[in-house]
Amino acid sequence: MTREQEGVRYRRAQSVTRAEEIKAVEKKVRYSQPDKPCHSPRDSLFSWTSGFNNFTGFVNWAFLLLTMGSVRLLLENFIKYGIRVDPLQWIYVLTGLNDGGSGHPAIVLILYSLVPITICLVIEKALSVEIVSNTLGMLVHCLNLIALIMLPMVVIHVKDGFNLVGASAVTSFYTVLFLKLWSYIQVNMWCRRSHQKKRKSMRRSSASYTSISRSADNSFDSSSEKLETKGLVQYPDNLNLRDIFYFLCAPTLCYELNFPRTERIRKRFLIKRIFEVVAGTQIVFCVIQQYMIPSIINSLIPFSNMDVTQTTERLLKLAIPNHLTWLIFFYITFHSYLNLIGELLQFADRNFYSDWWNANNIDTFWRSWNLPVHRWAVRHLYLPVVELGFNKTLAGISVFFLSAFFHEYMVSVPLKTYKIWAFTGMMSQIPLSSFANYVEKRFGRRWGNLIVWSSLILGQPLCIMMYYHDYVVTHYGESLLEEYGHV
Repeated sequence: MTREQEGVRYRRAQSVTRAEEIKAVEKKVRYSQPDKPCHSPRDSLFSWTSGFNNFTGFVNWAFLLLTMGSVRLLLENFIKYGIRVDPLQWIYVLTGLNDGGSGHPAIVLILYSLVPITICLVIEKALSVEIVSNTLGMLVHCLNLIALIMLPMVVIHVKDGFNLVGASAVTSFYTVLFLKLWSYIQVNMWCRRSHQKKRKSMRRSSASYTSISRSADNSFDSSSEKLETKGLVQYPDNLNLRDIFYFLCAPTLCYELNFPRTERIRKRFLIKRIFEVVAGTQIVFCVIQQYMIPSIINSLIPFSNMDVTQTTERLLKLAIPNHLTWLIFFYITFHSYLNLIGELLQFADRNFYSDWWNANNIDTFWRSWNLPVHRWAVRHLYLPVVELGFNKTLAGISVFFLSAFFHEYMVSVPLKTYKIWAFTGMMSQIPLSSFANYVEKRFGRRWGNLIVWSSLILGQPLCIMMYYHDYVVTHYGESLLEEYGHV
């Protein structure tokens, strides 16, 4: 490189500062003119280059319009349907009196869950003392888990007397129990393997004993290990009824031998959570009775006739109360109820959710909104699949597949309407995630977040309308559709 070229580059590097000086001088000269200039180079506030970001007034305006629109819908609903909130109806539904049920099969089925729990604990005890082989023990565990998840499907389909709420409670309970026992079995398998390796290494070290110094080193290592694990439960001391039932009641799906514990139960905190659960549940019942049920019923004929305009109107009308119900349900479940259980059991890990509302893509949302399930999926399914040699894409698909199965399980079994809408909705999250990632990279994080919110607001009511239509057709036939059509 020549000195002349170096000199040119040197002058260009200094030209920015020089240009700023020239502009400053020109500005000073211009403003000293007698015409009193008032213009300068500036961008409009709505331009991205303006750097303006204070839109507080628009936020207040949006909330005001939202409030006015909500009050109008409230008045319209009361004028059209009257007051539909009736606590007695919920008592009939929850007790099964409206279905003529008196045997309470849902309670019997939940109590029966003690059988697979006991089988699981007995097999683990037998494996720990090597009464049964590892192959036979794991085979019994697999059969026990399969029977556990199949039992509600068979009983609810065959046995009469199940109401919708009771059947939903049973399927949700057995789903959680299935995931917890899976974690319990897998963690004890890890501990058992580690315990067996330690015993083998101790046998080898004692067989190869050669000198006093080596013996001193071994005794020092074992004593230091004992100091580190002092006060902690060790395998197989954890295999008892108290330990497994604490885990089954704890607000987590991932088993550990030693959970973090709090020092005391905060009574004021506990009372707040109880109040939130009770009040929030009543609000959910009111919104369902007053807003959701009329909209769901009115969507039957337009959806059956595939009237796109009216179906879209019903979908949008159902979307708002359904989304409000979902938000309240999220709060009372993941904040109020799980914190209530955690406080009673002095369970210290209260990280049940993350800031899913800021998720810029579908992947981030599913990793944030339900952390107990996310931790279980990563710890007990995703990582084991990867460790078996499969790629991360297949591991992620397996997680979505299992999630889709249980979503369908908790919807189709109580309704006795075996469709695949919930399963399809969950599996469609995979291509939707790719689309959301593309939008986020192409147009920015805000647009990715809008896609997440749109899928939550519109996807759920669409699924409700499809299942209601299929439920009516399956259990009441086309004649009811014709009857509604003539009304």
